[in-house]
Amino acid sequence: MTCANGSSILELQNIVKHFGSMTAVNHVSLDLERGKLVTFLGPSGCGKTTLLRVISGFTVPDEGKVVLDGQDITDVQPNARDTAMVFQNYALFPHMTVANNIGFGLKIMKKPKQEVADEVERLLVLVQMEGLGGRRPHELSGGQQQRVALARALSLHPKILLLDEPLSNLDANLRLLMRGEIRKLHRRLGLSIIFVTHDQEEAMSLSDRLVVMDQGVVKQIGSPTEIYETPVDEFVARFIGHINFLPGEVTDIQGGRITFKTYHGDWSVAQPPFPVSLGDRIKAVVRPESIGICAADERRSERESNFICGRVEFAMYIGAIIRYTVMCGEQMIYIDETDPQYTGILKEGTGVRLSFKDRIHMLKL
Repeated sequence: MTCANGSSILELQNIVKHFGSMTAVNHVSLDLERGKLVTFLGPSGCGKTTLLRVISGFTVPDEGKVVLDGQDITDVQPNARDTAMVFQNYALFPHMTVANNIGFGLKIMKKPKQEVADEVERLLVLVQMEGLGGRRPHELSGGQQQRVALARALSLHPKILLLDEPLSNLDANLRLLMRGEIRKLHRRLGLSIIFVTHDQEEAMSLSDRLVVMDQGVVKQIGSPTEIYETPVDEFVARFIGHINFLPGEVTDIQGGRITFKTYHGDWSVAQPPFPVSLGDRIKAVVRPESIGICAADERRSERESNFICGRVEFAMYIGAIIRYTVMCGEQMIYIDETDPQYTGILKEGTGVRLSFKDRIHMLKL
């Protein structure tokens, strides 16, 4: 995630952090482009929150540097950094009103009373909490408390806003609403934001860039589209949504296409972006929504060439899609068919034909 033309707002240089014998962050280096919303994504214990705390100053790295807008802040105290953090539990002061919570940092900075009041009012409007400045945190819903925590962080005009799983305590509908609110704030204010989550859908819907982590290392950095469509390895592919893997062998290479010999027959597909030779073992990586499905006696297109026959083991209706589990020989294949109201639902036990596109993401075995 290297940035050109001086557009980098944050640079992490070879960050390492140990907790006893455990390595939480293992030689992580990356740049954050100014004005972007970047999400650290990964399973519990992958190092994403530790890395966020290193950036905020609440955790000191064992090795490496944190450079913010050209300044080395590795040894700078959290309250002296141009960063602001919103915690998972919001960390609001229960005895203070909403207005006093938002204005707390400004008062610590000894800003004039009227300036604090004006800024608090501006932020209340910004986060759609106008008229609620006199309430206390226990009188607010979870979503409202989250807005107050955001407003308090924004009051400091940070160079980077750090969000540590801020939506995890909200119910599903409110999480969707607050995702939209955070994205709107980001676009309206041009903020540089680092967002931490283990929720793949949340990360995909919010982010300009994703940093996928596992066991303290960065596995892949890219846009949501790049991460989803072209994962660099099995871990990233499995972590970002449902996935099917079909191993095979390259048996022919001609005119930018290869013959890919699978357990289910020979396929003709576009040559992958990496070099391949005859006899190479590679693996097709196919998302469930990229597979066509129909009854075995139906053929939707005469142009179909890459297909597998199987039998429906399980059909799960989820409204907008029907999710099939199909047994093909000894392999389970997962398929998401959209608009089941139109296509109908295939019964369990039905013989089916699965069709695959001729451009398929591949990984080396």
